[in-house]
Order: sequence, then structure tokens, then C-alpha cells
Amino acid sequence: MAIEKLKHEAVRTLEEYEAFIALPENADRRFEFVDGKVVEKMPTQLHGWIVAILIQALMNYLDQHPSGWVFSEARHGIPHDDENDRVPDLSFVREELGPIIEKGAAPYMPDLAVEVQSPDDSPKEMRDKAQYYLANGSRMVWLIFTDKRNRRVEVFVLGQPTQTVGFDEILDGGDVLPEFTLAVKALFVRAPSGKE
Repeated sequence: MAIEKLKHEAVRTLEEYEAFIALPENADRRFEFVDGKVVEKMPTQLHGWIVAILIQALMNYLDQHPSGWVFSEARHGIPHDDENDRVPDLSFVREELGPIIEKGAAPYMPDLAVEVQSPDDSPKEMRDKAQYYLANGSRMVWLIFTDKRNRRVEVFVLGQPTQTVGFDEILDGGDVLPEFTLAVKALFVRAPSGKE
């Protein structure tokens, strides 16, 4: 099979995935490689708004507590896993992990991985992502659920029970981001999907 004709259904390895995302027709599209399958990311405005609010809050935190970097849609992979190239919606990485990666995926999972629910994301799919991150080196995962009936953040930390932080509660950074706090409702107030 010629690489220039490679379709996402035919991608089976990380090497084929790298060739697929390098195709000119995929230049403006976002993909990740999950358990040997190419998944196209299709964020909504609400999704983008929540990520922007979180980036702003984390950048303000890092101005006061310089300890690493926050990224939007950065690639992360681990060397022994040929079936995954993950792209969390937002990630925080400690400076100790080395310089910022300028090409390809970072060869580790971020300290904090954040996933914002898109309309087609089931809670099970999101929780499976959280477990993957934790099993492969992340220290904390935030899953942000966007359904108006039950907006919340589920916090995953290895070896601890899942914590649910409700709409009217305060999210904190735990041991990963000491002294970081953010009201969950701040993620949704004035959001593009309507006033809260």
C-alpha cells in the first residue's frame, strides 16, 4: 500500500499514523491514535471556550508558581506503545521532564491531562482515557463534563478514589499544582452555548 494513498481505516501502527497525519490533506485536521485507531478530534465552541478559560487560569497560576508548561492539543506518546499517540485537550508538564518538544510527540504522558467532553464522548470513553493516562505516567486527570444537566469535573489520581467536583464547587490542583483553585462554574459562565 502506498503511503500517499493511506486511509485512516488502514492505519495500524504508529509509523503509519505519522505518515497519515503528515499527508497534505490532513494539515488542518486534528487526530489522535487511540488503541490502534485514528480518531479525528472535532471540538465545539463550548469545548474551545472551556480550554481557553483553563489555559488562562493555569498561565496565571504559573506566573506565580513557575514550575512547568501548559499546552493545548499537544501530542504525547510512550516509547513502548505502538498503538497510542494521545492528544489531551490540555496538559501540564513539569520543567523537570526536559525542554519543550518541538517535533513529534512528547515521549511521556503529561503530569496533568485534561479532557473536555465533546457531544459524542460517552462517560465510559472519557474514563477509559483517564485510566490510560494514569497507567502510563500521568499524576492527575481532569475530565470536564459539559451536559447542562450535570456539569462537573471528575478528578482522577492514581491509587485514590475518583473525586467529583460539582458545578458550584472549587477544583484544586492537588499535589500536581499546589495552591491552584478554580470555581467549576467559571468554566461555563458566559460560555458560547448561552448564559449561565
